[in-house]
Amino acid sequence: MTLPTATYRIQFRNGMTFDRACDLVPYLKTLGISHLYASPIFTAVSGSTHGYDVTDANEIDPALGGRAGFERLTEGLASAGMGLILDIVPNHMAASPENGWWRDVLTFGRQSAYASHFDIDWSEPLTLPQLGQDFEGALADGELRITVDETHGNFAFGYFETLLPLNPASYGAIANRLDDPVATRMVEAGAVTSGENFNRAMRDILFEGGDRAALRQKLDVLSADRDFVRNLHEGQHWRLTHWKEAARHLSYRRFFEVTGLVGIRVEDPTVFEDMHRLAIELVRHGKVQGLRIDHVDGLAEPTAYLDRLREAVGPDTYIVVEKILGASEVLPESWPVAGTTGYEFIAALSELFIDGGGLRILDDAYRSLAGETGDLAAGRRIAKQLMVERNFAGETGRLVSIAAGIFPELKRDEIATALSELLIAFPVYRTYGDGGPLSWQDSAVLAATASQAMAQLDDRGACDHVLKLLEGKVEGDMAHEFRIRFQQLSGPVMAKATEDTLFYRYNRLLAANEVGGEPGKAPGGPEEFHRRMAERARLQPHGLSASATHDTKRGEDARARLYALSEGADVFAQAVERWRDMNRPWLKDLPEGAAPEPNVEWMLYQALAGIWPEDFDRGQTEELRKRFTDYAVKAAREAKLRSGWTEQDAAYEEAVSTYAAALVSPDNDVFLEDFERVLQPFIAAGYLNSLSQTLLKLTAPGIPDIYQGAEGFDFSLVDPDNRRPVDHQRLKEWLDESGPIAKLQAAALKQRLVGIGLQLRQRQADLFAGGDYLPLKVTGNRRDHVLAFARVHKGDFAIVVAPRLMFGWLDPGVLFAGQEFWEDTAIAVPSPLHGLKADLVTGKTIEPGGSISLATLLGSQPVGLITPI
Repeated sequence: MTLPTATYRIQFRNGMTFDRACDLVPYLKTLGISHLYASPIFTAVSGSTHGYDVTDANEIDPALGGRAGFERLTEGLASAGMGLILDIVPNHMAASPENGWWRDVLTFGRQSAYASHFDIDWSEPLTLPQLGQDFEGALADGELRITVDETHGNFAFGYFETLLPLNPASYGAIANRLDDPVATRMVEAGAVTSGENFNRAMRDILFEGGDRAALRQKLDVLSADRDFVRNLHEGQHWRLTHWKEAARHLSYRRFFEVTGLVGIRVEDPTVFEDMHRLAIELVRHGKVQGLRIDHVDGLAEPTAYLDRLREAVGPDTYIVVEKILGASEVLPESWPVAGTTGYEFIAALSELFIDGGGLRILDDAYRSLAGETGDLAAGRRIAKQLMVERNFAGETGRLVSIAAGIFPELKRDEIATALSELLIAFPVYRTYGDGGPLSWQDSAVLAATASQAMAQLDDRGACDHVLKLLEGKVEGDMAHEFRIRFQQLSGPVMAKATEDTLFYRYNRLLAANEVGGEPGKAPGGPEEFHRRMAERARLQPHGLSASATHDTKRGEDARARLYALSEGADVFAQAVERWRDMNRPWLKDLPEGAAPEPNVEWMLYQALAGIWPEDFDRGQTEELRKRFTDYAVKAAREAKLRSGWTEQDAAYEEAVSTYAAALVSPDNDVFLEDFERVLQPFIAAGYLNSLSQTLLKLTAPGIPDIYQGAEGFDFSLVDPDNRRPVDHQRLKEWLDESGPIAKLQAAALKQRLVGIGLQLRQRQADLFAGGDYLPLKVTGNRRDHVLAFARVHKGDFAIVVAPRLMFGWLDPGVLFAGQEFWEDTAIAVPSPLHGLKADLVTGKTIEPGGSISLATLLGSQPVGLITPI
């Protein structure tokens, strides 16, 4: 296998096409990227902004340039000696009539050739939660109509722009009410055709002759007959329902809470082949060198899936999985993959850059104003209970029904209570038993879960029975289904409760509220970072190391700046008190209380600090205002306290948005002047944090992944803010600049550092792919302000020196502290690394010997990357 030395994530769509990506290849090659890492490229729903709503897994999206554009891109990459990693989506597809397989299922129900491709409960009609009210209300308001879908040539049920194909068996009822030759012929043809032939036959009839306008007019008249429309609806393989009903009842497995994404049964070999035909072809023909597996935890049998995929693409294809590891969790040893997409690397960075003492100060200040939301443990339980009992009530109810069928002696409410407590107590996303005995890791997870759940129960009998199902101690198809569906549910409960609820409620330090993060944990400092990197070198040295992805809660440099709030905690806490008083006139008195509440104010000041432009122009605030207010509303909905995605409180959201807008208003002079003044040392410390974390990502165990544009500074908020188009022209111009490090602006300096590190990785691929991770001892008065380690392999080595906790020690515009700060601080160099060396950042020569003086090394530069001469 040819391992990547570095990947560069491109978000296709939103203006990014294959041809635009092809134009970037020379730039990426010069930067030092070995592999372009592409978001999903297969055909998706019209207007998709992300590509995860796939409608055809075996077609390259024409909206991106189609197969021809893709070929141009892969040829350009090959000519540059670069590879391509594709993001594929095996867990779900779009539940949209644009999806041919789904459309066929809507038309023919269980008789469809694709009925078993989707994870559907066929004991009832397929539920389609698309209505804005209940069916009878929509019918009474004239929102439903019978029409002809001229694109596909069939009779359809129309709901605004959505056209749902009708069961051919119901065509006769329509024809009997219409005196129309076209309708009659459609009925006759429908009796002898099916599948793709059916659609082709209908189109031929519709367009061969007849007056289509007259047919539509007749159908409009027929649509006014509510009894007929109701009866016609009852004759379909599906039922339209209110969209809010999906949480309580849905007849198909969805992706998290997204009813527009339906689960795929790739555990079936036929479905696997149908879903992966093109992806495997692209790998086998040498167009694609790696695969990223989206949401591997959603699959019924991840291990079996990965084994099948590995067999299909061969041993030389690089594979990583999107998998969020919990504390102390490791990937299953049997998975034939290089590693994860790297969220755990972000968690390791937080151990290093968050100051424990300052975090305690923040905690005191935060708890004094946050009230109940300041209790993380209680908040986690409340959020998970909300998911189990409301947002995923349907999925939980299905598990209760299965268990009740296996254990008829148990009461449903006892099973439901036990199941709820187990899901709430689950400490990781899921276990992976699919029929055999549990692994040691999964056994430990279940034991810990059981202990915590049992403590909440008066009667443990039902819990014991459910645990036997999860442990695989009960045989039979129903037991197997329960085990699989529990595993597919525990992940969404964890993700939606933690990442998309708790992380918007518990706002002590937003930098710690990251995917895979542990915001309640005290940071372990350099020792913990070293421990994690040593483990990473041992367990997944070739997994991706990310500092930002399309799903992270903020840009990597915004997070790096917010780490510094823990260092200047007293400064920030006092400032928030002052700012809240300055902006008190913007609070709104609502029946439920003042808005925004203090917890949200605290959150908004942090979020704004993270994205604040150093060159803030009061005359050009519109873009910042929109980004910030959009984020504020999204955060309020994600928190699900006084508003939400399903139950929006317009008055509350308006109050939050107005307050947020006031914080960037050019008329808010007193606040803006104070905010800018207070922020200056945080900005400076944040820049140095950014450079340090960049260097660590480039050199620590793992393969560095650069999110689009983040080779320069990225001060983004959560999506969709972090998916805005990137100004690659500016980045190209920076790369062409020459001159000493000291003359570069901060963002260009970060890009220069990325180039230095990536080019070293290309020259010394074995060193970083297989080298040991060696922590280096630091001595002296400032030893707590630096991290140092070496990568060592067969006589080659690189020494990495990264400052930390530098808030208040940097002069404005200067990204190093000076020789006087470092005093006697030095790095102890083991004897194999004693020879003459050079720092690649500045070209400075490092004299041989057993130590490196940080006054000499970091007295005039931000970081150090040292190699032998």
